[in-house]
Amino acid sequence: MQNPQLNKHGELQHLLTIEGLPRAMLHHILDTASGFVSLADREFKKVPLLRGKSVFNLFFENSTRTRTTFEIAAARLSADVINLNINASSTSKGESLLDTIDNLSAMHADMFVVRHASSGAPHLIAKHVDQTSGANLHVINAGDGRHAHPTQGLLDMYTIRHYKKDFTNLTVAIIGDILHSRVARSDIHALTTLGVPEVRAIGPRTLLPSGLEQMGVRVFTDMNEGLKGVDVIIMLRLQSERMKGALLPSSQEYFKHYGLTAEKLALAKPDAIVMHPGPMNRGVEIDSSVADGKQSVILPQVTFGIAVRMAVMSILAGNG
Repeated sequence: MQNPQLNKHGELQHLLTIEGLPRAMLHHILDTASGFVSLADREFKKVPLLRGKSVFNLFFENSTRTRTTFEIAAARLSADVINLNINASSTSKGESLLDTIDNLSAMHADMFVVRHASSGAPHLIAKHVDQTSGANLHVINAGDGRHAHPTQGLLDMYTIRHYKKDFTNLTVAIIGDILHSRVARSDIHALTTLGVPEVRAIGPRTLLPSGLEQMGVRVFTDMNEGLKGVDVIIMLRLQSERMKGALLPSSQEYFKHYGLTAEKLALAKPDAIVMHPGPMNRGVEIDSSVADGKQSVILPQVTFGIAVRMAVMSILAGNG
């Protein structure tokens, strides 16, 4: 069965999830992003790869970091960027999601960047535009429900490759609210596809989904045990807005057991890097001394994210 993200030639048509993408495709995206990071180092302003193309940012769920980096990435590729005000859009007046997509497609959109609270919404849009607009319209998933956040997963992989060079000798720990995290799912699929031999999930039982072992992940409920000897630490935000019922006693209790402090970080390898997709809750998931410390690569992640999103858009437009 053909991957719906790929066209009949095996080229990327949409980016909806990392799951199912071949390792060679992931490396191709990371290699392309490397070129854009190099350009950024030379203080370039724009390249004309998307000149004449229209990129619509459709954020049905609030975001600052992701939307802004997509906007910057598209602008640096010389695209025309349209940010739809969802709160004032037709969907808030009762128009269906696909009717909204049809109307925007009629405005000669070339690319939709979609963030939605419902899992599967970008997949629905991609299937619809394939049937109505053919191969000329591309969909990028900027986060859907608890399901996937592929560009965040890719920028995390770029960050790891930048600092660690090789995936095949690493131990990576993902810590925190894995149950509600689309970033965790995308990271796990990417890490296992790229050949990371040991991926660990660390968190309280109430925030660990079933099926992690089947995904090739070692599960720990004791953070001190789980951190021993790791090369990469990916902290996750507590997704309080997605929690139903009391899954934790208190944020203070959570920090005591699962917050990353300098003492806990010392259990990892001395050259371990610390990552976080943001936004951070200091004093809940991570101590400020760690977030701002020498092992933190949280701010470079944001910078690399622009290059990765440029790479994805460039490849979708046929320039990668």
